[in-house]
Amino acid sequence: MNLIALLLGLLVERAATRVLHLRELRWMDPYFDAVFRLIQGAPAGLAYLAAALAVVLPVLPVLGLALAFRDVLNGLLYIAFAAPVLAFSLGPRDLGDEVDEYADAVTRGDEEAVGHLERALTEGETQAEPGRRALAVEEAVLVRANSRIFGVIFWFMVLGPSGAWLFRVTDLMRRRAVFEAGRAQTAGNPERECLVVSQTLFGLVAWIPARLLAIGYAMAGSFEDAVSDWKKYYETCSDKFFHVNDEILACSGRGAIRERFDASSQLQPVHEAMRLVKRTLLIWLTAIAVLTVLGQVG
Repeated sequence: MNLIALLLGLLVERAATRVLHLRELRWMDPYFDAVFRLIQGAPAGLAYLAAALAVVLPVLPVLGLALAFRDVLNGLLYIAFAAPVLAFSLGPRDLGDEVDEYADAVTRGDEEAVGHLERALTEGETQAEPGRRALAVEEAVLVRANSRIFGVIFWFMVLGPSGAWLFRVTDLMRRRAVFEAGRAQTAGNPERECLVVSQTLFGLVAWIPARLLAIGYAMAGSFEDAVSDWKKYYETCSDKFFHVNDEILACSGRGAIRERFDASSQLQPVHEAMRLVKRTLLIWLTAIAVLTVLGQVG
């Protein structure tokens, strides 16, 4: 049933992307802000426990409905429920559309739009040099593919719609913490504890799909170069736990693309990264379909 719901959910997501801008879920920001105030200054163990509970609570209604619908009408009601939940959990924005918008802005020479889209993709500051900007956006596409697409699909296949929604809520909390940390830094305030807590929780749920995605990048591109760059990163790895996921995706993805572009190329690296993501998605869907037929997944 999960395979059918997955395919329907992806179709709904493709057909209704403009409507699904509502999945940015700004109304959850006050909820996360209240959680951040609660854990600020709390002992580490209590902070992580409170944050984990805050993630689980919004998931419980979805879990309850999924269990209730599981065997109704031979699973048809479950599929009708699971597919929209999956579509709503993907994102919060369509990665391909955002890349197209970025490319259009670069072509038009609209620096304001380019900067806005770059910050949305990289979740960081803009780069002044075109070459560095292209590299930053290329890596961001390879990384965001996990948080926006593949992580959602993985947990959907493992835990159904509640898994997809769990992953999305965890990412939404992380995104809110990153935003608040940026505001605090601009105001000259110290980094808030909620940032590390949120990033760590997201790092946990993103750990397995990130590595499966890195393998997918290798299979969809230059396998030898992807694995080689992945290994080289681990030789000098000193990042925090939750940063490693992003770095191995960037390393393996750029290795899989293999081709290195000159500094004047602002769009080709970004387009190649998006093509790699699409090829990897096809590989994932094929693998899921085969495993489903063999009876290994939902």
